[in-house]
Amino acid sequence: MLCLDLRGNLDSMSAFLKRLSAVVVVGLLMAVSFVVGTMVISSQAGAPVQWQQAVPTAVLLPASATSGEQQLADIFNRLSPSVVAINTISSVADIPQHEGLAPDTFDEFAAGTGTGFVIDANGHIVTNAHVVDGAEFIEVNFIDGTLVRGEIVGIDLASDLAVIRVDLPAEQLRPVTLGDSSGLFIGQSTVAIGSPFGQNWTMTTGIVSALNRTLQGLTVFSIGEVIQTDAAINPGNSGGPLLNLQGEVIGVNSQIISRSRSNSGVGFAIPSNLVRRVASALIEKGVVDYSYIGIEGGELGLLQMEALNLPNNARGVLVGSVLPGSPADRGGLRGGSNVQTLDGVRVYGAADLITNIDGIPLSGMPSLISYLASETVPGQTVVLTVVRNGREQIDLTVTLGARPQ
Repeated sequence: MLCLDLRGNLDSMSAFLKRLSAVVVVGLLMAVSFVVGTMVISSQAGAPVQWQQAVPTAVLLPASATSGEQQLADIFNRLSPSVVAINTISSVADIPQHEGLAPDTFDEFAAGTGTGFVIDANGHIVTNAHVVDGAEFIEVNFIDGTLVRGEIVGIDLASDLAVIRVDLPAEQLRPVTLGDSSGLFIGQSTVAIGSPFGQNWTMTTGIVSALNRTLQGLTVFSIGEVIQTDAAINPGNSGGPLLNLQGEVIGVNSQIISRSRSNSGVGFAIPSNLVRRVASALIEKGVVDYSYIGIEGGELGLLQMEALNLPNNARGVLVGSVLPGSPADRGGLRGGSNVQTLDGVRVYGAADLITNIDGIPLSGMPSLISYLASETVPGQTVVLTVVRNGREQIDLTVTLGARPQ
């Protein structure tokens, strides 16, 4: 039994050693194969891939192109590399509810589109606040095919403007030139470049249809000196540039009046002079400090003129009410009183009419809003020329406060 058991163990050990030898041999063969394979692969490995920077395709003109067509094609060729298409993803729960500006929603996430443009060699891009407000992911697309993430630098809801930044070398960026919106005139040619309905780098043309419009911002405060244009602006154009024929940005396309959410010939752009101030403040400190005067007012209609015995060419800002403790209150402005009814319309029998600020004539509330937003800062002192109750003209010195958040 012992011999049998011992033999059985020797046989088993012999078999084990044979199997072990076989495994070692196989292992050595695999190791050799791995080394050889690695050598083959290594010997076949090439240099790192070098991606060439794409160059935007220029608009090529036929000999029959008119001078006007050549001018527009030149504007597109020069400005399209500065204009970006913006795609955003937001959590539905985090999306601010801006009336008429809702993005497309998909379950718990929402996708949005817009436009922007490069303003400096540091990668700063201006767009609309409602394009990126609440976004968790911002994709910035350049016309040469470059895709990069955008990071929010600052958002100003009052002006519906925002600045984002991309991390790209300065040599890849083509900043725009901001024009002077104070020199615009009705009938002036305009050009818009944007991404309407996701159709990137679409160019449309029109004219300045009107000036000194007022738009409601994304807060209780209004935006003054807004440009009205009939250049086709549709959803997706928001944040894109409105240009003059010199290729200068004169405004940021922001809103349209339309019952169908598509172009009806009434588009609005935030003036470039306000854009310049807001963008600089957002880049410098992330917020914009606006001056505050503390009045509620409106336009001067014919019945109100008659109630105050004003000439029919009188212009200015009618002060309806003065907020208690406001800069206007401390400066001596008075709200409307002695309410009367003329032809079924309520008018003031006594009221202040602001005709000038720092010697600059005011045509109405939009011009006052624009001056305060573009030309003043909190703590600054201004001189208001006021016609009181239609009978006397006085100058009031008002120290401006900071606009409530």
